[in-house]
Amino acid sequence: MEFSWTRHQLQFKTPGGTSRGVLRHKDSWLIQISKGNQYGIGECSIIEGLSPESPQIVQNILEEIPQYLNEGKEFLLQHYSKAPAVQFAIEMAFSGLDSHHPLLHFDTPFVHQQQMIPINGLIWMGDVETMMTQLEQKIKLGFSCIKIKVGAIDFESECNFLAHIRKRFHSSDLTLRLDANGAFQPEDAMQKLNRLSEYNIHSIEQPIAPGQWKETATLCKNSPIPIALDEELIGISSKQEKVTLIQDTKPQYIIIKPSLVGGWQGADQWVSIAEKLTVDWWATSALESNIGLNAITQWASTKQINRPQGLGTGGLFTNNIDTPLYLRGQNMGFDPNKLSDFTLKTCL
Repeated sequence: MEFSWTRHQLQFKTPGGTSRGVLRHKDSWLIQISKGNQYGIGECSIIEGLSPESPQIVQNILEEIPQYLNEGKEFLLQHYSKAPAVQFAIEMAFSGLDSHHPLLHFDTPFVHQQQMIPINGLIWMGDVETMMTQLEQKIKLGFSCIKIKVGAIDFESECNFLAHIRKRFHSSDLTLRLDANGAFQPEDAMQKLNRLSEYNIHSIEQPIAPGQWKETATLCKNSPIPIALDEELIGISSKQEKVTLIQDTKPQYIIIKPSLVGGWQGADQWVSIAEKLTVDWWATSALESNIGLNAITQWASTKQINRPQGLGTGGLFTNNIDTPLYLRGQNMGFDPNKLSDFTLKTCL
């Protein structure tokens, strides 16, 4: 087997505002594993300051992989157990290598164009006028579930924005999800959640910073808005620790991002634990290119999907990679006829 990689810096069409700052570009690494005429492609996508890996750590690992490549996939996944984005890239590449096309990972109705996956629209933080423009665009495209980033601008302005939305769109017509990215302080989080509940909010992701399990448990128990844990899952790799987190905090939902939780294997374990403990979940991309987004979406298609997934990030970048993924309204589809358009030169 042979291994190669290239760095691919994704450029945002419009800067994306979050409570952690404004994103203008993000790093991604595309890897190739080949054997004869067969090859697989994987994407290692990180978010600096959030992913366990730094860019330097990723590049060090990618330089090192060739010496371990012939040990096989399972060895590599175990060897790089502290690098979830690298694990996901390895899974993707080996899956594509073993498939009859590098972009086919799971044989589900989705990849035969017999199923579509509903997704939410994403509204980045900004001034109220900019956010309203984004909302109007999503509504026009047919989205009925919108996720809004909160916690970076003045709280009253955010409430005014939500109030304006609710004057125009009833909760039966438009579902609102919020994502605080841990921006609230434990001492005033409940007050803010009570205020936000006036706007018929479906859920809020990670209201306070991760690592505060006792405070999070209190919020999950008392919040008028269902809470979804997101960043809280990062860095937790053992099954018992995952079980303990869910049992101790009792969230209403968890958000599963394969690039941050150890690829498909890590994601499957989180799903299994959550479902046994009657906690619901949905999958979300972590700003991957369409290579990673394709892998996440196909994985999601193997599950029983009963709500919109967070997979609408494919249109954010000016230099994304063409894959058979497409959007029709608020539904993600896969056109197998486009597989023949994909070549190695498309992305490497």
